[in-house]
Amino acid sequence: MAVQQTEKVQKIDLRGRDFIEFTDYTAEEIRYLLDLAIEIKGKQKSGVPFQPLKGKTIGLIFEKSSTRTRVSFEVGMFQLGGHALFLSKNDIQLGRGETTHDTAKVLSRYLDGIMIRTFGHHNVIELAEHADVPVINGLSDAAHPCQVLADFQTVLEHKGKLEGLKMAYVGDGNNMAHSLMLGAAKMGMHVAVATPKGYEPDSAVVEQARAIAQESGSEVLVTYSAQDAVKDADIVYTDVWASMGFEEEQKIREQAFAAYQVDEELMKGAKPDYMFLHCLPAHRGEEVSAGVIDGPNSLIFDQAENRLHAQKALMAALMSE
Repeated sequence: MAVQQTEKVQKIDLRGRDFIEFTDYTAEEIRYLLDLAIEIKGKQKSGVPFQPLKGKTIGLIFEKSSTRTRVSFEVGMFQLGGHALFLSKNDIQLGRGETTHDTAKVLSRYLDGIMIRTFGHHNVIELAEHADVPVINGLSDAAHPCQVLADFQTVLEHKGKLEGLKMAYVGDGNNMAHSLMLGAAKMGMHVAVATPKGYEPDSAVVEQARAIAQESGSEVLVTYSAQDAVKDADIVYTDVWASMGFEEEQKIREQAFAAYQVDEELMKGAKPDYMFLHCLPAHRGEEVSAGVIDGPNSLIFDQAENRLHAQKALMAALMSE
């Protein structure tokens, strides 16, 4: 059963900040965003109006297609009283004759915030450097902090805490693995990442996560053994084997990841009350068995719903007066 927020959240001023990766925020600031997301979710479920962004606008730049990111930001901004503009790569001049610097400066004159979902992480960095309004990383090839914010909200609702829990990630050492490692270490969670050889997370990110974990009293394990990663895990997480942009490697990756499917046998090593999470879309029979993803320990749709509430908390915190 989900944990309900009962006390009013103590506000921390994050106005005007960018949200690019968890390393930019303290554990207290992240916890504030999570508590705010739970509070906003409670207001919505109770029919209590909450529109701190009335009259404000956010531009949503999409170089990668999306279901959850687009819908959660558009619906979330509407529910907060503002307006969202969907800007696909074919709708604006970014990367087609106009510099990121100029696009950032122009959009800053029109908008109160910018979200970008892109390929190269440098696109997010450069946009944030030159924009005069908050920039939110909706996803890059290096990081996916918006997803992990919703993931942590889901864990907090169902487990009542983050600190001391063990999260196991099995699969590709991609942007999800990076943000989960950095975010979990920041929040005092133990994290274990299991990948096939050749698909490890970026070594610099691993080193950064371990430095953060040392400060928070948690541990970061990177291993080739899915069994070692999942052992005594409170949360088990996976992602597709071939993320967007790597579709041509599908067959090669199917062979490389064959021993890394999250199935009922692997889950015997996790704690009996483990949570299963997946950022979606999912391929049943590949990275996860139908028995696990559709089983009683799966919270993938709570997790997907929380993209809406986490994004609302983020926009409200960064863009309110």
